[in-house]
Amino acid sequence: MGNRKRKNLLSGLLETLLRPDQEELEPKDRLVVNEAANLLQVGEFQLIQLAYREWHGEDLPEAMVARLFKEYMLRDEVPHWARHYARIIIDGYERGNVDENAAHYHRYDHDYITTVPQGILRFCLAVGCLILFVGGGIILADLSAGESATMFPPYLNVNDLPKSK
Repeated sequence: MGNRKRKNLLSGLLETLLRPDQEELEPKDRLVVNEAANLLQVGEFQLIQLAYREWHGEDLPEAMVARLFKEYMLRDEVPHWARHYARIIIDGYERGNVDENAAHYHRYDHDYITTVPQGILRFCLAVGCLILFVGGGIILADLSAGESATMFPPYLNVNDLPKSK
C-alpha cells in the first residue's frame, strides 16, 4: 500500500473516530437512493440505471457504467438525476401510486418473471396428479401388505407367528 493511500486511510479513520456522526450525515443522497431501491425491491445501481433511462430516454451506455459505479459505490457521489428519480419513487410510494411489481421497474432483472400459471385449470390438474400419485401409493401399499398380526413393528404376518396348540 502506498504512502498516499495509507495516509488517506488513516486520516479517514481519524476523522471517523473524532466525528462519528459525520459519516452518517454525508451520504444523505445515497440513503435516498437506497430507500427508493428497497421500495422497488431492486439494487441501488439498478435504480441508477432506471433513473438514467427516465432522465435521458435511453439505457445507460456501457462506457459510463464503470465510471458511474466507481463514483457511486466508492465516493458516495449520486448524480442529480438519480437523486431526483429516487425522490419521485419515494413520494409516489407514500401516496400509493407506485407498484413495486410493475415490469418497467424490473427491466434489468434477468430473472424477474411476471407471468403466472394458466389459472385454475393448471392448478386443478396439478392437485389431481398429486392425489392420484399419493392415493395410488397408499392403495398399492395396502394391497401388498397382506394380513398382519399386529399393527406395531415388527409387522409380522399371521403365518409368521408360531401356532399355539
